[in-house]
Amino acid sequence: MKTKEFFEGIKDTLPIMVGVFPFGLAYGIVAQSIGLTPGETLLMSLLVFAGAAQFISLPMFAEGAGMAMIALTALLINLRHLLMGMSLAPYMNGLSLPQKALLTFGMADETYAVTISRAQAIGYSAAYQLGSNVTGYVTWALSTAGGILLGSRISDPLSWGLDFAMPATFLALLIPRLTDKLNILVCLVAAGVSIIAAVAIPGKWYIIIACLSAAVAGGILEGSENDEN
Repeated sequence: MKTKEFFEGIKDTLPIMVGVFPFGLAYGIVAQSIGLTPGETLLMSLLVFAGAAQFISLPMFAEGAGMAMIALTALLINLRHLLMGMSLAPYMNGLSLPQKALLTFGMADETYAVTISRAQAIGYSAAYQLGSNVTGYVTWALSTAGGILLGSRISDPLSWGLDFAMPATFLALLIPRLTDKLNILVCLVAAGVSIIAAVAIPGKWYIIIACLSAAVAGGILEGSENDEN
C-alpha cells in the first residue's frame, strides 16, 4: 500500500467530516430515544455504515416494522450507490475481489466525492480511497459513540439543527464542481426532478429518480456538446 497516498486520502477527507460528525451525534441520540440499546446503536453504525438508511430505519423500529421491510427501505435509499460504484468501476478493474469488497463497503457519499474528484484530476489510487474511507468510517463510529454518551443529556437533537449538517456537507461538496454550464444545467435538472418527485411520489424514490435524471441529462448534454465541437 502506498502510505503517502493513504494519508493524503485522510487529509483531504478530514475537513468534510466536520459536517458528518453532528449527523452521527444526532443518530446516536435519536437511536436510544426510540429504544435501541447503546450496543445495538453502535453495532448498527459499524455494520450498516449508512447514515440516511440508519436514520430512516429508526422510526420503523419504533413502529415495530419487520426486518424485511426495513432492509428493503434501506436498499431503496442506497440504490444511488449503484451509480457511484459504476462511475468508480473503470478505475478499480485491476484490483482483486477482496480489495474491491473492502473499498466498496467503506464508500459513503462524502468519501466517494473525494475519491472520484481525485481520480478525475490526477488519477485513481486504492490507497487514497482507503484512507478516505477509513476517515469516514472512524468519524461515523466516534460520532455515534458520542451521541450515545450525550443521549441522556439531549432529548431532541434535531431541535439544535444537527439534521442540517449533512445537507450542508453535500452542498460544500457540490458547489466547487459547478464550474461550467454543463454541470450547472445537470444540477438544476436533478434539483427540479428531486423536488417534483419528492412531492408527487411517496417514500425515497426521489433520490433514485433524481440521480437517473441527472445521468441521462448529463449524457444528452455532453453528447450535444461533443457534436457541436
